[in-house]
Amino acid sequence: MLSSTRPTRRPVARTLQVSAGVAAVALALTACGGGSEEGSGGDDGPITLKVATFNDFGYTEEMLKKYTDEHPNVKVEHIKAATTDDARSNMTTKLAAGGEGLADIEAIEVDWLPELSQYPDLFTDLADPELEGRWVDWKVQQATTPEGKVIGYGTDIGPEAICYRGDLFEEAGLPSDREEVAELLGGEDATWEDYFKVGRQFVKKSDAAWYDSAAGTFQGMINQLPAAFEDPESGEPTDLATNTDVKDIYDEITASIDDDLSAGLEQWSGDWDAGFQEDAFATMLCPAWMTGPIEERSGGIEGWDVADVFPGGGGNWGGSFLTVPASGKNTEAAKELAAWLTAPEQQTTAFETSGTFPSQVEAQESEAVQSFVNPFFNDAPVGQIFSTRAQKIEGAPYKGAHYFAIRDEVTNALNRVDLTKSQTPDEAWDEAVEKAAALG
Repeated sequence: MLSSTRPTRRPVARTLQVSAGVAAVALALTACGGGSEEGSGGDDGPITLKVATFNDFGYTEEMLKKYTDEHPNVKVEHIKAATTDDARSNMTTKLAAGGEGLADIEAIEVDWLPELSQYPDLFTDLADPELEGRWVDWKVQQATTPEGKVIGYGTDIGPEAICYRGDLFEEAGLPSDREEVAELLGGEDATWEDYFKVGRQFVKKSDAAWYDSAAGTFQGMINQLPAAFEDPESGEPTDLATNTDVKDIYDEITASIDDDLSAGLEQWSGDWDAGFQEDAFATMLCPAWMTGPIEERSGGIEGWDVADVFPGGGGNWGGSFLTVPASGKNTEAAKELAAWLTAPEQQTTAFETSGTFPSQVEAQESEAVQSFVNPFFNDAPVGQIFSTRAQKIEGAPYKGAHYFAIRDEVTNALNRVDLTKSQTPDEAWDEAVEKAAALG
């Protein structure tokens, strides 16, 4: 249960489905002129910097006051969108209109970068030699355009572990201790075959499913492919009909659906929310930020824990950035604030407040992160666990302009098998291949 001595965490959900918002307005996007350079409120007088975020980045009033105390001529106005989709829609609509009305700093999801990177002139170049080495290398690579322009400063990342219900494990005759669970799932050499094999053992002795969502599981698996849907050299989509890497993953998941391992739930839906209260599933792929949504939906439920293991090695799901639109009037001052907000000190505070795992090397190694435990997850040392998981991530997969449209077709196919049960795996795959080919 929630500890009265621990700051309450707000959900920091990262949506799985990504709409084609940027792509839909791509033809309307035009390069913006750079904003005026008024500095940070020195000789030019007081300025107001607007920071637009979504969900919970951990930017508390106390944190922002610290900045304004150090910069007395700067006022910071924090604007938080209700949902990620709302933030994305607002940003793309205003970018299409030349950027007018955007905040001085706009937070973005990593999943938006493939489209946004096609329009680098819309963003201030944030490259700064003094900040080299602040972030893990692959985080910087994600926000760097082919021409070498850095359009975002990294905030959090999503190193993945396995979250599980220890009480449901015990009822099914499986070990519940987190170290034993890690070994049960394969330890350092854990594979997806191991994960599904243990799941088949579990469902034979439990009324609960093994995992929550086929689409969510698919997301974790394809994030381990260096280039799931496109050729990194040409940027062109690969033929889904002959894409054996993706098909192998699809087959492995649909086989697990046939064996009743999936709870058949759509993440972020009302049924998924209810599933936490109804003991609907025993495990789920768990990027660091997912601990917040799990706790938010599991009030009154005891038994959640985190195992320091992930099938297939390292995996990252999600993460965000701060950008500075070029249309702003105070781009240099905004760049300075964005750098401050993504400094190790602030990102450590954000982790303690909201569970957003920092992308900064120094923050990851800090005592505050390394010693952090989560009472709700059976006092799991989540700081150490997710630090270990982060070190297993070898790099960011290639995601080009076609990535999400193709991925959504495969996800939709899985949903037709897992959620609506309207098609067989072969029928759903054939439809995905046909629709992916029609994307051009």
